[in-house]
Amino acid sequence: MPAKHDILRHTFGYETFRPGQEEIVDTLLDGRNVLAVMPTGSGKSLCYQVPALVKGGLSIVVSPLVALMQDQVAALKLAGVAAETINSAASREENVRIWKRVAAGDVRLLYLSPERLMTDRMIHALQNVGVELIAIDEAHCISQWGASFRPEYDMLQSLKDAFPGTAIGAFTATADEPTRRDIVAKIFGGKADVFVSGFDRPNIRLMVAPKNGVKEQLLDFLDGHKGESGIVYALSRKSTEELSAHLVSKGYRAIAYHAGMSADDRADAQNLFMAEKGIIVCATIAFGMGIDKPDVRFVFHADLPSSLEAYYQEIGRAGRDGNPAEAQMVFGLADIQMRRRFIDQEAGGEERRRREHRRLDTLVAYCEAPECRRQNLLLYFGEESEPCGNCDVCLDPAETVDGSEEARWVLEAIALTGERFGAAHIADIMAGKPNDRITQLRHDAHAVFGIGKAHGRQHWQTMLRQLVGGGFLSIDVAGFGGLGITQKGRALINRQATFQHRRDLARPSKKVERSRRIAAAVEQGGVSDELLQRLKGLRAKLARQRGVPAYVIFNDRTLIDMAAKRPLTRWDFGEVNGVGEAKLQQFAEVFLAEIRAFVQEGRAA
Repeated sequence: MPAKHDILRHTFGYETFRPGQEEIVDTLLDGRNVLAVMPTGSGKSLCYQVPALVKGGLSIVVSPLVALMQDQVAALKLAGVAAETINSAASREENVRIWKRVAAGDVRLLYLSPERLMTDRMIHALQNVGVELIAIDEAHCISQWGASFRPEYDMLQSLKDAFPGTAIGAFTATADEPTRRDIVAKIFGGKADVFVSGFDRPNIRLMVAPKNGVKEQLLDFLDGHKGESGIVYALSRKSTEELSAHLVSKGYRAIAYHAGMSADDRADAQNLFMAEKGIIVCATIAFGMGIDKPDVRFVFHADLPSSLEAYYQEIGRAGRDGNPAEAQMVFGLADIQMRRRFIDQEAGGEERRRREHRRLDTLVAYCEAPECRRQNLLLYFGEESEPCGNCDVCLDPAETVDGSEEARWVLEAIALTGERFGAAHIADIMAGKPNDRITQLRHDAHAVFGIGKAHGRQHWQTMLRQLVGGGFLSIDVAGFGGLGITQKGRALINRQATFQHRRDLARPSKKVERSRRIAAAVEQGGVSDELLQRLKGLRAKLARQRGVPAYVIFNDRTLIDMAAKRPLTRWDFGEVNGVGEAKLQQFAEVFLAEIRAFVQEGRAA
């Protein structure tokens, strides 16, 4: 039997194991089952490939995607390993040829999808051949708790019975505590050694911003990533196509990727992204699993992901080479409402829907975190850390106010009600909003009921999210969504810690935000508000005459620039930001007349 270090050195070219790898290898070589949760780029594959080659004989690797299996088999063959895959992309003749090699004992690692493996015919054939080790890649797919549940993975629950003497290793990059428990229960019947190697990807800068014109925000972000490869995630197929077309129009090499495209078109898009530098893929979540491109420098979320687990998976496609990368997310109230609607519409029963709402609550709390984002993200996976210095909150702290006293009221309300109730219930108590449940449980008799009535319910919901985001409260995702007071929260109660409260990041409405933006631009640019209002009135009149929305004539940004520059000639008017040749011909004279009149009135005065 070759030594594990010989295999590591001579087959894979590494002198030593990375931290966390050797313990997993030894456990599998001892014949014990393993669940390994390891961050992307930490070398999960070696943890089952090395023991498979040490053991000799045949080992099975379960993988969810044909492309992923093909890539791994190709890499192993280049390393001199007898690896093969039987899958639906190959012809029947090719699959039969490979099986004959397996039966003859010439294959060490055989990659199969769960649906191909878990047929009676394949199980019986493998039992006759003998299997030394089974590795399940992307093991979170078996758990309905996770962000990427795949029903076909459910079939793997019977593997332990079909191969009772064979060690099984389950591997994933993302699984919180409830997901880990679910994986161990389903695959191993509750008996496995669990290794969690840490979730931190310190080279990825984490940033979140309120949504305020996605296309412009994306272009601003890409200014710092010229010629680099990256992924832009959007919620809908239509959005991926619109964003990619917009980027192409601005000179970027961008392509769309979504499940509505043909298999050939998706394969072409993926191959282009993998093979060339500077390609930006605008994709739905259909793109990503198995993507192992080391030089992805950024991931941009144009819409809110479904959960913190999904977010962690998706940003994990950046910076796999260990070099600096960026993850930027923009979100707004409409995103949250859309996600809630998706959850309410999905199948799976009421309990699953409740659970997904709680996951979404945790993600929103992360978005509004008043303290280090990385601390917040890692805490979700059960890992404590110091402030990272590499997220927007650390690098450019938002303006906050001391909310410690109000936070203590909230914590008192949670303690008095037994740490069993969710954010909506506690917010109603704080705002003094009675309902049947509050009355029935006599929670309106507590001293804190209505103590924050002056602020309203929305204020308290925002504060609750930020207390979760700051690590003062935890959400019982696995239970009924009750808010629990953490050790940090108890320190706040005992006045050994403080809480800084920030403005709600989710924008109130596009109309209000636009008004704020215009007011700020007017103030900063020395623009006359009177002239701006006259130009807007003229725009409205022209829009009514043509039966079109006002922004079709000129958008607010153009009017602000026009009011700042005060053009008096056609030449000057053509220099206004947003005035093209066609609009110069149509609107120059009428707007110039308005501006000249304003200037003359000012001189006369």
